[in-house]
Amino acid sequence: MSRKKAVVSLGHDALGYTTMAQRDAVKLTARALADLVEAGYQLTVTHSNAPQVSMIHKAMTELRRVYPDYTPVPMCVCSAMSQGYVGYDIQNSLRAELLSRGISKPVSTVLTQVTVDPYDEAFYEPAKAIGRYISKEEAEAEIKKGNYVREFPGKGFRRIVAVPKPIDIVEIDAIRALADADQTVIACGGGGIPVIEQKHALKGASAVIEKDAIAGKLAAELRADELIILTGVDWVYKDFGTETQTPLPSLSVAQARELSCQGQFEAGTMLPKIDAAIAYLEKAPRGKVLITSMKCIKDAVKGRAGTVVTAK
Repeated sequence: MSRKKAVVSLGHDALGYTTMAQRDAVKLTARALADLVEAGYQLTVTHSNAPQVSMIHKAMTELRRVYPDYTPVPMCVCSAMSQGYVGYDIQNSLRAELLSRGISKPVSTVLTQVTVDPYDEAFYEPAKAIGRYISKEEAEAEIKKGNYVREFPGKGFRRIVAVPKPIDIVEIDAIRALADADQTVIACGGGGIPVIEQKHALKGASAVIEKDAIAGKLAAELRADELIILTGVDWVYKDFGTETQTPLPSLSVAQARELSCQGQFEAGTMLPKIDAAIAYLEKAPRGKVLITSMKCIKDAVKGRAGTVVTAK
């Protein structure tokens, strides 16, 4: 049987926000992913990592504070740690869920690097808060190191990192080989580890990559039939959060752009998902994007829930 290739993007709700919460959350996530495998999909899974990478960054910063002889850990290493630890939980839970259904299928995590442009404007205007709240003295120390910080009134200061656009997925050939072999792959976690090319070397960047942006790029690179974005809402809505809130069962790229220009999609939540959908469909006009919640995915793949975005 020919399987449909799909890239699935998991949001924060699919993973939880703490180590123990993640362990429990991925069991439910594994069931949803296994439902897709049973429905005839070959999956490549990517995921968010904001709470996880923030937790790791806090832990490593505290380690350095308590033990000054320890070398500070850069953001790229924190990102790599989060990829490994989240991937480990997902692959084990999904493998167990598949085996419980009589499906023997390899599930593996690919530690994935993503190149970014060192001259990306995002490096001049960092926007993503990371790590714990710090004091004014600690903030001044970070500034002396060349890092950016922002004050949050009444709470303290936090370090701010750039969110550059992804250029190339370094391990794409390995991911594609596994996907073509009908294996389930977990890749580009947290947007991927941001790196800058320097001749033959890859140098980690002090940045994070938007996970929805990389999901759209990954789907296009793999020539996926579908991009499935699982989020905290069942549909994409017009007038979200108001009395006139209306679910949108379908959208064309042109309609999505028009609604985006009207300010219908919030910058930190739905807008990145719409942008990812458009980017993917521009490269794969025959594909489709499904945006829905994890609890609705079984109905959504049958056309009974969720928002479908198509090129036309």
